[in-house]
Amino acid sequence: MFRKILIANRGEIAVRVIKTARRMGIKTVAVFSEVDRNALHVEMADEAVFIGPSPSAQSYLVVDRIVHACRSTGADAVHPGYGFLSERVAFAEALAKAGVTFIGPNAKAIAAMGDKIESKKLALAANVSTVPGYVGEIRDAAHARAIAAQIGYPVMVKASAGGGGKGLRIVRAETDLAQAIQSSQREAKASFGDDRLFIEKFVAEPRHIEIQVLGDKHGHVIHLGERECSIQRRHQKVIEEAPSPFLDPATRQTMGEQAVSLAKTVEYDSAGTVEFIVDANRNFFFLEMNTRLQVEHPVTELVTGLDLVELMIRSAAGEQLSLGQSDVKLTGWAIEARVYAEDPYRGFLPSTGRLVRYRPPNEGRSGDINLRNDAGVYEGSEISVYYDPMIAKLCAHAPTRSQAIDAMGDALDEFRIEGIHHNIDFLDAIMHNSRFREGRLTTGFIAEEFPDGFRGQPLDDHQARRFAAAAVATKILRTKRASRISGALNGVLAPGRNFQVTLGDQTLTVANACLVDAEFAATIGSAHYTAHVGWHPGDAIMRIGEDSRSSAMQIERLHGGYRLRQGGTSVFVTVRSRTAAGLAALMPKKTAADTSKLLLCPMPGLVVSVNVSQGQQVKIGEALAVVEAMKMENVLTAERDGTIGKISAKKGDSLALDDVILEFA
Repeated sequence: MFRKILIANRGEIAVRVIKTARRMGIKTVAVFSEVDRNALHVEMADEAVFIGPSPSAQSYLVVDRIVHACRSTGADAVHPGYGFLSERVAFAEALAKAGVTFIGPNAKAIAAMGDKIESKKLALAANVSTVPGYVGEIRDAAHARAIAAQIGYPVMVKASAGGGGKGLRIVRAETDLAQAIQSSQREAKASFGDDRLFIEKFVAEPRHIEIQVLGDKHGHVIHLGERECSIQRRHQKVIEEAPSPFLDPATRQTMGEQAVSLAKTVEYDSAGTVEFIVDANRNFFFLEMNTRLQVEHPVTELVTGLDLVELMIRSAAGEQLSLGQSDVKLTGWAIEARVYAEDPYRGFLPSTGRLVRYRPPNEGRSGDINLRNDAGVYEGSEISVYYDPMIAKLCAHAPTRSQAIDAMGDALDEFRIEGIHHNIDFLDAIMHNSRFREGRLTTGFIAEEFPDGFRGQPLDDHQARRFAAAAVATKILRTKRASRISGALNGVLAPGRNFQVTLGDQTLTVANACLVDAEFAATIGSAHYTAHVGWHPGDAIMRIGEDSRSSAMQIERLHGGYRLRQGGTSVFVTVRSRTAAGLAALMPKKTAADTSKLLLCPMPGLVVSVNVSQGQQVKIGEALAVVEAMKMENVLTAERDGTIGKISAKKGDSLALDDVILEFA
């Protein structure tokens, strides 16, 4: 067994590998860039080595620096995590030359299956059903137009070395093809150091289902069931689960057998994933193989009880697999939600800054529910523009799918993050979405369920009463505490019993409110409402018990009211006496500044290009500028016809949120 492992990665996956290595008694070495000097993986590892500036192309993607770190620390093996160098043949070969073991598949398997173009050729030769397309590299834009015309739109432009949605674009018309190729090439080059692209047919209404495979150096390969990964946004997975609610046993067995057969063809000897597109009739097509550990591997670990990182380490050390296919049993249901630094209320634009508050729900088992949170951050961590925006991966495991969904919703209600924007409300809303709960999923789920963007989960009447009750209970308890301050006049700070509550645009009357020994009762609107309230002034979480069920609600005190969050809803709430509410209605409303003639930077980022010039006439939908943030390019388009006036930004500029890029005349 290895004595010391270097993790050639950062963030939560580096922390994940360190935890398993520590349990196995193996020393660990972290590597870090300038911006990661105080990162959690650096703190946890036994040793840490600085490898360069913050951009990944100057640090985590520089093979020589990783190899030098191995030599300087005496590491005898490297775990690459995912992304970065994990599927780079040259990296595995450089480690072998330096006498360091690569904890991953052999170089032959990486070359054959890690490359999207070559893997499709191999799958075709092995009679595995593949998505229609051109099996080869795009030479130039003219070549791409010819291929797309032959296949028929819509098509997908994909990076050969891609993963995680980087370098992937769906193109529905020839007019968008050139821009898609340019953006895909730049993203692929920045993320993987490889800008080769290929084109394949976009299959409408598909499911994305993948098979986890595992092999050793003695010719044994098994699969560990499937993962449903259809809930995606911009081809980036958001929610994953195991098993899939769609597959029947026969399809699961056939997909597993094909995945194992394909892995054996290239003598695969580590953890890997064979990805399939599955249509509405359960016909499946090989998409690609990821020759590494997947981001979503925890759901497989939860339903199988296996540690995939440990199995990878043991395989790399030459040990035989300790189990056969018949030993693999899937127990219960696991769901993973990726918590991202992004603002779902503003089109999921990336968010950067400091985690002023980071309080995840408690991990571990409680009854039939097991919660797990994989993260590479801590309270006070900085979320930078240089890397993937993922903050954490929250997982819930339960006996059934519905129980796992409920457990995930409850856990998200308790997940507190402040200082940056995050997508917890959005994830929570999905857990309460009827189509998701029924398992009717496709990769178009998010676009179809939220066609006009995310505005928060709407409140039904009962939920509105719960929110109103929580706000009134908070008001009563804070007023009671204030009345106990030394020197307060008796009766001046009495909490009152009748209120008017505004929930965003909704107004409710609350009459005869009473809170005694944590028992709340009131008439809200025309209905009587009772609940047990567990909260003290200053707490971030309120527990509300209705009948036999208790739920968590986040409470943030703001000027003039409260911000309440639960179940995918985030709403600003005011609680006033009826007299105060009448006076408030007479107050003038502040109007927002007119920015309709400005193109503002929607997120902190780097200007990749400004595509227009002063005086140029533009049409609605025309690309004006491209801004890169967190390794993803964002094309900013014209929202109306017009003439370009002053241009305030240029290529290479680093912009903050709402900085002016250009003005319309």
